[in-house]
Amino acid sequence: MAIVLDGKKVAGQIKADLASRVAGLARMGMVPGLGTVLVGDDPGSMKYVEGKHRDCEEVGIASIRRQLPATAEDVLAVVRDLNEDPACTGYIIQLPLPAHIDSNAIIGAIDPTKDADGMHPYNLGELVLHVRGDITTPLPCVCSLSTASAFCSGRSCA
Repeated sequence: MAIVLDGKKVAGQIKADLASRVAGLARMGMVPGLGTVLVGDDPGSMKYVEGKHRDCEEVGIASIRRQLPATAEDVLAVVRDLNEDPACTGYIIQLPLPAHIDSNAIIGAIDPTKDADGMHPYNLGELVLHVRGDITTPLPCVCSLSTASAFCSGRSCA
């Protein structure tokens, strides 16, 4: 028997929980802010980033958008700005970057505590070495599998 994971249902449950948690933070005067850095005008990247901002709006997270032309200096300046901005509690660099920009240098400039994708070398090292138990990027997959696992409990789901 095949099990179909309902990603939209799981996402809805995660968003509802997150909206409640964000509302609790807001009552304490703390509003999380997610920044995105989009370099260039790749249609797929633009759509992905737009989805991130739509998700932020749905759950009450402040949305910080940075879209810029493809120069490494401009990207590094935005990274420094987001690292220093207290309203930005985390951000992503939308990859891939244009070929003439060193992605590793840009990712390495991210403040590891604001690295929403978990791509900074420090965060990747901690993930690989199992130093911390929390993970970022694979979390939706883990939640989906946990949902399926609860359904499969006590059944033969091979």
